Amino acid sequence: MHVLLEHGFTLFGQRVSYAEFAGQVLALVVVFFAQRRSMLTWPVQLASVVLLFAVYASADLGGIAARQVVIGLITLHGWWAWSRRRDPVLGVVVRTGATRERVAVLAAFLLGTTGFALLLDATNASWAPWPDAAIFVGTVLAFALQGRGLVEFWIVWLVVDAIGVPLQLRSGLWFSAAVYTVFAVLVVKGFLDWNREARRAPRAADPASPASPASPVSPV
Repeated sequence: MHVLLEHGFTLFGQRVSYAEFAGQVLALVVVFFAQRRSMLTWPVQLASVVLLFAVYASADLGGIAARQVVIGLITLHGWWAWSRRRDPVLGVVVRTGATRERVAVLAAFLLGTTGFALLLDATNASWAPWPDAAIFVGTVLAFALQGRGLVEFWIVWLVVDAIGVPLQLRSGLWFSAAVYTVFAVLVVKGFLDWNREARRAPRAADPASPASPASPVSPV
């Protein structure tokens, strides 16, 4: 891993390590496999997580590094779940969140970011604890909302992207910032698709219906 971090190439005048390039390219490949419900989704995602954990840890971004651990755990669970059930789609109800749910998400994001930022700062785990913490907390919230089938999880991902792109640029991770931008486009498309589906879905549907183990298609 040290070799992949220390060596790389120049792209558009910016240095990109082999670890960063491979990790982000694999993250994009995950989208391709996930859309086709391929079992390759999970090992590819796991390889991406391992590489990007090393990249962000070496960049002193403890929050985004910890984020890879969360995605890795979800990946392992998804791999196990899909291997037990070849058709992973359980027909989760797609809906928009109620006002109280939106307020709860906002409060959780603000409080979680504050608490985690203070922890990162106290442990010197990040040179930019506040945006770093916001990305970690936003990721956890997005996966939680995705599991409940709430359209708003796409909005949380968009916030993560909006914070992540400038943070990546300031960290010198230009290629990662470009990939975050690509994911932002996918997020907007996903939001429009889910929002359209939510408008068609019957309001009487059970909002607590269990979701399938979704692939962690996210800005990594």
